Amino acid sequence: MKYQVLDWIFNKPSFPRKFERLELDDNFCIVDTSEQVQRFADRPKEVMSGKDVRLSFPEFIGLEDILKSILQGKQELFELQGIGRCNDDKSNVYMDIYIIGEQDTKESDNRLIILIEDVTDRMVLQQKLAQRANEARMLSSALMSYKNYMDKVILSMADALLVTNSLGKIKKVNHAAQKLFGFNEEELINQPISLIIDDEQGLIKVIQQYTSLKKYSQNLELVCRTKAKEKLLVAFSCSVVKKKIEGLEDIVYIGRDITTRLNREQRTYAQYSITRILSESQSIKQAIPQILQSICQSLGWDLGELWTPNQYISKSVPGHSINAILRCVEIWSSRIISVREFKAITWQTTYTPGISLPGRIWIRRSPLWINDITEDGDLQRSQPAAEAGLHAAFGFPILDDHEILGVMVFFSREIQRKDTDLLQMMGSIGSQIAQFIKRKQAEDALVESEERYRDLFENANDLIQCVNASGHFLYVNRAWRETLGYSEAEISHMNLFDIIHPHFQQRCRQKFYRLLSGEKLEQVQTAFLTKDGQTVFLEGNINCKFVEGHPVVTRGIFRNITQRLAAKEVLHYQQQTECLLLNILPSAIKHRLKEQPDSIAEDFADVTVLFADIIGLTDIAASMSALQLVNLLNSIFSAFDYLTEQYGLKKIKTINDGYMIVGEHTQAIAQIALHMQKAIALFNAENHQNFSIRIGIHSGIVADRVIKAVNNTNSTRENLIEIAKYVESQGIADKIQVTENTYKRLRDEFLFEKRGEIEVKGKGKMTTYLLVGQK
Repeated sequence: MKYQVLDWIFNKPSFPRKFERLELDDNFCIVDTSEQVQRFADRPKEVMSGKDVRLSFPEFIGLEDILKSILQGKQELFELQGIGRCNDDKSNVYMDIYIIGEQDTKESDNRLIILIEDVTDRMVLQQKLAQRANEARMLSSALMSYKNYMDKVILSMADALLVTNSLGKIKKVNHAAQKLFGFNEEELINQPISLIIDDEQGLIKVIQQYTSLKKYSQNLELVCRTKAKEKLLVAFSCSVVKKKIEGLEDIVYIGRDITTRLNREQRTYAQYSITRILSESQSIKQAIPQILQSICQSLGWDLGELWTPNQYISKSVPGHSINAILRCVEIWSSRIISVREFKAITWQTTYTPGISLPGRIWIRRSPLWINDITEDGDLQRSQPAAEAGLHAAFGFPILDDHEILGVMVFFSREIQRKDTDLLQMMGSIGSQIAQFIKRKQAEDALVESEERYRDLFENANDLIQCVNASGHFLYVNRAWRETLGYSEAEISHMNLFDIIHPHFQQRCRQKFYRLLSGEKLEQVQTAFLTKDGQTVFLEGNINCKFVEGHPVVTRGIFRNITQRLAAKEVLHYQQQTECLLLNILPSAIKHRLKEQPDSIAEDFADVTVLFADIIGLTDIAASMSALQLVNLLNSIFSAFDYLTEQYGLKKIKTINDGYMIVGEHTQAIAQIALHMQKAIALFNAENHQNFSIRIGIHSGIVADRVIKAVNNTNSTRENLIEIAKYVESQGIADKIQVTENTYKRLRDEFLFEKRGEIEVKGKGKMTTYLLVGQK
């Protein structure tokens, strides 16, 4: 084989050939030389036995591995062509160097044979040919001038320009392309365009499609890579330069970096998405996964984490806390990456402030960026991150004033340079998230507080209500609903004044307007109507809440005083009844009752009781002052008093507009009743009123049971006074209704009409008559 190589060297077609020789040992030291070999050396004095050949021929520096390969027989030949030297006389010498090996049975005796051929004549000839070629090129100077002009245009272009052949090999690039992608021209020329464009095949298919349609393709947005493996988004316009030979077309690419624009759009969208998530989320736990996903997807990151010292930010941590233990409580990752092992390790990892990326962000209270997490020195997660293909990382604190709530961290498969604008934006988003969390914490606390108060209100015995400024119910408690009998559905459509008793309407409206004016009302008494029409009397306090000076809700707490008022009324009535009885009893009986309060079993003379009630006073009372009303009643009762004195009867004024007369002469009672009707008619005519009078009369014997009634309030319903009052209350306006006892005493002297039977409490049915006149 060695001889074949030598034959190939010496029999190459060329000019007459001249060779010089060097023989080297396995340490590249000169063993033997030919006579004229020094003239080809860079340092001729170093060409001597025992000297390292690299001292005289620096071309061998860096070829040690090749020389060793030839020594070991792994390579037969190595040649260096066109090496030039400048002699002392300024003449140039050119040479080709051939290196072959000579193996011996002993490896230590292997030699390198270096043959140096003088190719000066050939090189001079080549230079002459080059000169002639240059002269020929001068003939096409016009074309070259145009080419130079175009080169200058291309060089000055702000957009990147690349020219490739039909197979995608780069033939030309301009300065803007070199600057954009970080390569120099030599690093790009003859390289496939996939060196800078991720989807080369897809790009070529698109270009071929446009070519077949004879269209100029524009705005092809492609993901590209810089020399530093950073990702760019470039919008290309492409065209095909046709050649005479099909298949040899060139493709021209003109691209503009739109990464900044894309980042701006992505960040705007991310801010919008996060704002929307925060506005629509009902809880912190609902919002956080969506925020992690939104940031990753809108900004092109692959994995997001939330680190907190508490389970899902249950409470805030003071700014001076340095003893927190950070744990990952939420992770979102893209489906295009496999991070199962990395996530498993992350769930089990904890950090203290100042340790690793989450800990450093926690202690610094500011966003932080890492170009490549695998070089961060995180003993727990750097290696798993590298295995998962994760590199760039950044994070930011969820910070509100001096309270830090957590840390969000994001990872990318790309190695990315620090983006200050992105970190600044994320700092703002962290504050926005913190405000949302604080607001939700306050809302949760408020809900919890409201639930406590609602439980308190719902279990309270008092009636509690909230009413807006227009009078519609906003809230009532259980005691309110149970007392008044309305359902929640009915209450939602009710107004406060729908259930206020008519007698209290005007008074309550006035108090309601005073309340809306800012006055606080205490010990207010009112009456509500239940669903079944019953009247419930209430007493309580009411206040009004104002927002920006406007009333928004009134709050009232009432106590049901119906039974208290009823008991008070019964007691008052009993006291009046006792007083009336004492007034109608003979003086001997009164004296005996004072001396001996027990029952007295004696019979006495007949007693007749008249009750009269003015109808119509209640209707006009709301439009009159108290003094006017008193004067009006005095006018009426003065007429009644005069009649009573004329007939020698006992008069007793009772509550409000009622009038009572008692006596032992039933006929006198009947006559005064008829005159009272005439007195009312005369009063109406003189005062332009429309009052009516309703009169009830009952007669009976004051005996054992009556005297017992004075001392036993439980028997008051059985006495003749109560019967007379009940007969009056069940009577007819402008009519005199009498019981059968009275009728029997008067029927021979007076005219009557039988009315029928009425139900008297405690007495059953009683027959009544209407007194219409005297015979």
